[in-house]
Formats: sequence, C-alpha cells, structure tokens
Amino acid sequence: MRQSLALLFTRRFGTFWFASLLANIGTWAQQVAQPWLMLSLGASSVLLGVDSFAAGAPALLLTFVGGTLADRSDRRRVIAIFQSIQMLCPLLLVALLIVGKVSPWIVIATSLVVGVTDAMSMPSFQTIVSSIVDKNQLASALSLNATQFNLSRILGPAIAGVLMVSVGATGAFAVSAASYVPFILVALWILPRSLPRPVESPPLDRGSAMQALRHVAGDRELRGALITVFVTSTLCTPLLTFSPILVRDAFAGNVAHFSGVVTAFGLGGLVAAAGLLAVDARSDRRPIAAWFSLAFAAIVVLVALNPWAWGLPVLFTLAGLAMTAGNVSVNAFIQIAAPPSLRGRSISLYMLAMRGGLSIGGLLTGLSMNWLGVRHALLLNGVLALALQAANAHGWLQHRPAANPLPEESRA
Repeated sequence: MRQSLALLFTRRFGTFWFASLLANIGTWAQQVAQPWLMLSLGASSVLLGVDSFAAGAPALLLTFVGGTLADRSDRRRVIAIFQSIQMLCPLLLVALLIVGKVSPWIVIATSLVVGVTDAMSMPSFQTIVSSIVDKNQLASALSLNATQFNLSRILGPAIAGVLMVSVGATGAFAVSAASYVPFILVALWILPRSLPRPVESPPLDRGSAMQALRHVAGDRELRGALITVFVTSTLCTPLLTFSPILVRDAFAGNVAHFSGVVTAFGLGGLVAAAGLLAVDARSDRRPIAAWFSLAFAAIVVLVALNPWAWGLPVLFTLAGLAMTAGNVSVNAFIQIAAPPSLRGRSISLYMLAMRGGLSIGGLLTGLSMNWLGVRHALLLNGVLALALQAANAHGWLQHRPAANPLPEESRA
C-alpha cells in the first residue's frame, strides 16, 4: 500500500492524477445533470436509452481506429484535438440553456459527438499510465487511477446536486466544460512528443490491423477478460444509466436523491480502488474480476427487488464496489498481458467491450423498461448477467495461464 501511494508523490504521475481528478469531476457533474435535464424536458426511458446508445455506439466502429492511433500516432495530438472538440459540447449546452433552446434531441446529438471523440481518444488516454510508470508499478498505478475516478464520482455528483438545486443544469455543464482545460494541458506536458515505432510493426494497413485484432481477441485469457467486461457493461451498468428513472418512478425522489445515489455508487468504487492497492502486484487478477462481476449481477437483482428507499444508496455503494473491482482488475490484466506493440489496440478492445456494451445495453434496457417497467427490466438484466458471467468464469478460471501475467524485470 505504501509503495502504491508513493506514486502520487512523483511529479509526472501525481500531476496526471490530479488533472484527471478535476476532469472527471466535471464529467460526473454532467452525468448527473444530463439525464435529469432530459427527464425535465419530457424524455422517456427510450430516449434515455437512445442517449446512452449515442454516447457509446461510436465505440463499436471507431475504438479500434483509436487504438491504432494510440499505437502509431502522437498521443499528445490525438488527446488534445479530440478532447478539445468534446469540450465544445457542454459549452453548446450552456449557451442553449441560457437562451432556452435546448431539447432532448440536441442533448442526444452532443452525446453522439462525445461518443465519437471518446472512441478516438480514449485508447490514447488509457495508455498514458503505462507510458509514465514502470511496468512493475502498472497494476498499482491503474488502481490509483481508479481511485481518483471514483473520488470524482463522489465529488462530481455532489457538486452537480448543489448546482442543479441552486442555478440549474447550466452550472453543471459549465463546470464540465472548464474541467477539460487542465487535463489537456497536462496531457500535452506529460506525454513524450512521439513514441518510437516498434521494429516489428509493419506499416498501417487493413491487414495488419485485422492481424492485431485476431491476435488479441483470439487469446483465450484476453477473450475471457473481454467477455466479462462486455456482459457487465451490457446488462449491469445500465443500472447507473437508468438510476434517475428508478429514483423518480420507484421511489418518488428528486434530483438531490438521484445525486446521492450516484455519489453512493462512487463511494463504493473508491473503497474498491483503495482495496486493490493492497493486492500483491504479482497476483492473478482473473478471480477478482470474475467474482466481483458476478457480485455486480447479483446486486442488480437485489436493486430490482428492493422496496425500501434507504436500501437504494446501500445497494448502489455495493454496486460501485463490485463494478470497479471487476473492471479495474480486467484492465490491469489486459494491459499487462498484451504485447507492448499491441497495447493500444488491446485497450481499444477493452474500451469497445465497455463502451459498446454500455451503448447496446442502454438501448435494449430502455426499450424493455418502456414495456416492462424499471424494476422488471433490471431484474431481467441481473438474472441474464448472473447466468452469462457464471458460464464465462467457469471456462476462464479453469484455464491456467501459461505464465505469470505480471512480467518479471527480465521481460520488461
């Protein structure tokens, strides 16, 4: 634990950690303001699902392209360009809210732009940590990164709740826009201007891209990890996407209750990320990922059956803990197990499973909520996730890795 925390006091990683915290606080402030704004504009569960699909669907087509950019292009430029474009979306919503011209479909359009820019830039963002820490520190650095992400999940919704009650959604979107600036500047400073192209890497073409895709997706261990993330994102993460509908319809709550539920989710994630710091860096991360992914599915079932308002933040705290422990463990496993020349594209597949699964799950869950209601739709998701995660874990954990997934110094 002490060795892990020491990373925060290094100049490069510590600065990156703090800039990422500010950026994610703004992101989570918007994540609370946006769905509640859509509900206040008369949007249905189907439109919330469409909004989630618009934000995640570009990952289905573009994330692998983003991974190739992360492997072969100047990551500083990739991040600066696409994050700057993304920053314009909350600025546009601030302007439209001021003049009173916003509508659900405009919000969905901005989500589509965010989805495209995320798909193109997130693989570069995800590989920053591996570019600024030693390989034997990577698992700890990823856990610390998850800590700041979940700390922002506490602070962002809390700030959004205050702003929504006092000045409205405009304040939350303004905070989101401002939060991009320090992260872009730090990314430009912290990353090397260029990365040497691996000698064995052929020029970029469709054949080499597909060869890399087959290599990563064809590995039994990596495939099991990606399936775990995809099932979680498709069937379990919509719990958070549709939490405003759950709070409003099942418990007659308001935006303050909604921000409290999201904050509880972040609190659970923070506890999980802090706990992962104490896990031996040489440990096999697959059992952690598999068991906590199963736990997340079970919690979704419990949320669907829970009749008490006080039980909702408790269950969301456990859900945040389970999701973070599972996803961070998968992320660490993939980044360590993938060959260095394919790390960006490996992470792009992780992002594809996560963001693509969330988009598909958001759309399908929105439709099922329209037909079945919020509780029955979540119950169906949870039961399916339990069955699929159990089947995947059986095969994934039975296979013994060919070597320690954490390379020794001689392999670094």
